[in-house]
Amino acid sequence: MRTSIVRRVGLSVAVAAALTSVAACGGSDSGSESRGGAVTKAEPIAALLAVQKKTGGANSAKVEGTTTMGTQMTMKQTGSIDWSDGISGTMDITYTGGAMADAMKQSGSDGTMQTRYFKDGYAANVGDAFAKQAGGKHWISYGYEDLAALSGASGELMKEQLQNTTPDRGVKALLASGDVKKVGQEDIRGVATTHYSGTVDVAELTAKNSELDAAQLAAFKKQLKDSGITTEKVDIWVDGNDLLVKKTERGRMKTGELNSTVFYSDYGTKVSVVRPPASDTIDFSEFLQQQGASGEAS
Repeated sequence: MRTSIVRRVGLSVAVAAALTSVAACGGSDSGSESRGGAVTKAEPIAALLAVQKKTGGANSAKVEGTTTMGTQMTMKQTGSIDWSDGISGTMDITYTGGAMADAMKQSGSDGTMQTRYFKDGYAANVGDAFAKQAGGKHWISYGYEDLAALSGASGELMKEQLQNTTPDRGVKALLASGDVKKVGQEDIRGVATTHYSGTVDVAELTAKNSELDAAQLAAFKKQLKDSGITTEKVDIWVDGNDLLVKKTERGRMKTGELNSTVFYSDYGTKVSVVRPPASDTIDFSEFLQQQGASGEAS
């Protein structure tokens, strides 16, 4: 497996899975200004602020979703995450289409991967095909500090996103959209919910009402712009306890359509994540060095 493939399979994919599984990719703004003649009312804002506080304070949940990111990948993901002290948890990911699935197939993988998240980094099981290129080791690990150092500014942004990605960030994103509105009542998987919707316009993102600081707002803007997204539609569904039940995102990226649907359940669930055996794990930077020394780096 060449280094370029390992980068995509081990780094970009795990990062993308984290971002699209847990939080909205973008931000939004929610003032009382009018846009296109539609006035944003205070009631949805107050409601979403309550959702942001309650969901953020729930500390853990089960997550299930599907994501398409242009021609890069289509994937399914399921797992549990805890955000009480950084991000920890386990996600099982299956790549079903796009360049990522093709790369994994070419390397002999069946397209499945387990990713474990810890406060200081994460590890991905890339399977038997990878192990053949890594001295029999199935897991590749990434420290967040190393990620930032290896990838420069983009790595620093991914580090920040991974360490701070929580379900309530999706609510903050919607709160930053001057287009948020209450759609109505809907049942989602047997749960009575209230549906809210907003359109993210990157040029008009603001921290007003969203409780985002300047750095977080800048990160939202950069993430969207780097993906080629200028506008994005974000919808959330919340239950009677002010907890997020479902989130969808729709937009256009440089590589095509962004389409993400994520479900949240079992808030407060106990999340236990174990580091993979050291004997079966190789550090990403070490692997790159090995590949470079053997002339296989690309």
